[in-house]
Amino acid sequence: MSASEEGNARTAGYAPHPHIGGRTAVLRALAAWRMRWPGAPRVIVLTGNPGSGRSRLVTGFLMMCDPDYRKQLPLDELDPATVPPDLPPPAVPSADGRTAAQVLWLVADHFGLRAGRKEDVFTELAAREEPVTIVVPDVDRAGPVRAAQEPARLIREVLAPLAAVETVQLLADVPRELVAELAAALPSGQVQVIDLDAPEWADPAGLVLHAETALDPDTGAPELPYTTDPSARRALAEALAGRAAGSRLTVQLAVQSLIMQPEGFDPADPALLPGSVGEALDVHARRLGADPQTLRLMLAPLAFAEGEGLPVHLLGPLANAVAGRDMSQEIADGMLLAAPFIQPVEAGVNDDDADAAPADGEGTADAPGAGPARTLLRLMHPALAEEIRAGLPDVRDAQTKIAMALLEAVPQQDWAQADPYIRDHLAAHTLEAGLLPQLLTDPGLFAHADPVVLRAAVEAVPLEALGAPARTYLRTAPLLTRSRATARMRAAFLETAFVEDGLTPYAEALHTRGFRLPWRTLWSAPLPGVQAVTTGALLQEATEGTNGTDGTGGTEGTEAAGPRAVVALVVPEGTPGSRTVPSTTEGTGAEAAAAEGATEGTGTDAAAAEGADGANGAGAPDGAAEPGGRAILLHDLRSPEFLDADPAQVLRPSDDERAATPFGLSRGADYLRVWARATQKVVAALVSDTPITGADLSPDGVLVVATERGVTARQILAAAPAAPTVPAQRAGTTDADASHGLEGDHS
Repeated sequence: MSASEEGNARTAGYAPHPHIGGRTAVLRALAAWRMRWPGAPRVIVLTGNPGSGRSRLVTGFLMMCDPDYRKQLPLDELDPATVPPDLPPPAVPSADGRTAAQVLWLVADHFGLRAGRKEDVFTELAAREEPVTIVVPDVDRAGPVRAAQEPARLIREVLAPLAAVETVQLLADVPRELVAELAAALPSGQVQVIDLDAPEWADPAGLVLHAETALDPDTGAPELPYTTDPSARRALAEALAGRAAGSRLTVQLAVQSLIMQPEGFDPADPALLPGSVGEALDVHARRLGADPQTLRLMLAPLAFAEGEGLPVHLLGPLANAVAGRDMSQEIADGMLLAAPFIQPVEAGVNDDDADAAPADGEGTADAPGAGPARTLLRLMHPALAEEIRAGLPDVRDAQTKIAMALLEAVPQQDWAQADPYIRDHLAAHTLEAGLLPQLLTDPGLFAHADPVVLRAAVEAVPLEALGAPARTYLRTAPLLTRSRATARMRAAFLETAFVEDGLTPYAEALHTRGFRLPWRTLWSAPLPGVQAVTTGALLQEATEGTNGTDGTGGTEGTEAAGPRAVVALVVPEGTPGSRTVPSTTEGTGAEAAAAEGATEGTGTDAAAAEGADGANGAGAPDGAAEPGGRAILLHDLRSPEFLDADPAQVLRPSDDERAATPFGLSRGADYLRVWARATQKVVAALVSDTPITGADLSPDGVLVVATERGVTARQILAAAPAAPTVPAQRAGTTDADASHGLEGDHS
């Protein structure tokens, strides 16, 4: 159906869609697509200029696809060819503010896919017998960081692969500059591009109706001669639509301007009818006797705002920064001037309590909740922001000034006290200013900032431009986003990651930032292939020497200096420094202890631990040496030091002694929990981004965890609710013997 046929539909007596007010030709094409009409394309790409009404059109169409909304629409009065069949609603993974990965997992969740990797989502959809319908609106608004170019990534990584799956029926609302890439992914005949600004899809009559409805006092317009008189209202609507060049947004802004500030408006003066979004700004300012450039400078901070919008109290300081002068008086006097272009938003504050205790069933911290609402400001439409940014002499310089003003607004440079907007979005501003690598040196920011937003910003920087702390954050970010941890737990995960990467000062800094961290990471060894771990005590006279990081050698036959806390690691045979011991050895030595895995738990946790550590012989893990022997490597419990000693001389606490300790350990495949025996409350929870292959907790609260990446030791910092008697055969040492490196706080 062409635009010239729009009038025929109205002549036939059909009512316009109550939300869209036109677009009959497009609605007919979408209805045919939805019912899979013979000859209809499998994929439709909807595009147009910013402000052409794409989002409104998709919303109106989805109303007719939703069973509940259908009941509220006068479907019997609409053109039957525009009404899709009553089918189950399609999947609608909105791209607004989301990363490409988030959109893809929304699709997977909607269809209940069991995919573990991104590639598996497309494979599972392709294997379905029945076609699936997916509608992706607002592709141009994708991503938590505007400068990160997430819409292009969404096209490349999600929409193009989805469109290539024969069982997927796809409708996507895409900005014009990205249409070619998506359409090129499909054979001819499977895709249709609907450009709302093209003559065959334009709807000038619908635009007039849009303006006429907005001017009607019944819809909220003031009672004025040109709004109460139907003929005058119609004439003004036609004039507005005729000047707007098909732009719904230009008409909307013009009407908003005159109904909020009707003074000085003459419908007979064509100079007061804007022909573009930029003219809507300038005409409005001049009509009210203001300088158009002043209006644009007032709105400039909102044109750069990230997320849901800018807090009200930041508008003034940022406007001053962009203008390079004091704008306080103009802002105080000009809010009515700016009102037609601003939309207030009530948003919840992210109640990210840094001291919240981890508690959920996956061993992660509780997800941050929404606190009291506060008012944010944003522009009426992204096209307004584009217009204002385009009018500035140097966008990068403006972003630099905004970033510096935001940084100055952080009290004592303490991110715990920073406004949530600054904490979460400063990285986005510095990214566009080209300053993000310089910002990524403060571990406090890494912990406090929203990990989804910060990760998107950091990923947009070339890896070679990032410093070591930023690279550590980047590799840890998937764990932070997956676990939905609070700032406290993000700090804990990062503290371990910094130790793993040899950035101990950054790890120590997190202990000075006001976080009550659940642990202090004592050491980390990049030792892949560890199959089980067991803590115990090594008699000092049994020490034959060390190959530790301090380079000292051992002395045979020395007198016993008390037991030395160690951890025994079951490793592949041939691992440097390890000793192969008979797998049938019995007794209390490390070879038997490590073989058992020593992971404590009850119920499903114990079962998971047993399954992870294996059950060959006396609990030998999969891949361990068979009757010929197994390899065991000894490591000091508290310092980064491997030991050259006889594993048979390592003693471990008995089951009764373990039961008398203040903490217990439960474990799953990729998470574990440390809990206080006296209260049964979790005091530390850990989630791993790689499978856990072994874990043990010493009587004095040192948690040793082995994953596919390596081994780490963490001192649990929580105070025991009750202090039981320390077992006589305790795997501990004096302070002098305990550490030669990353010493924990044993107070």
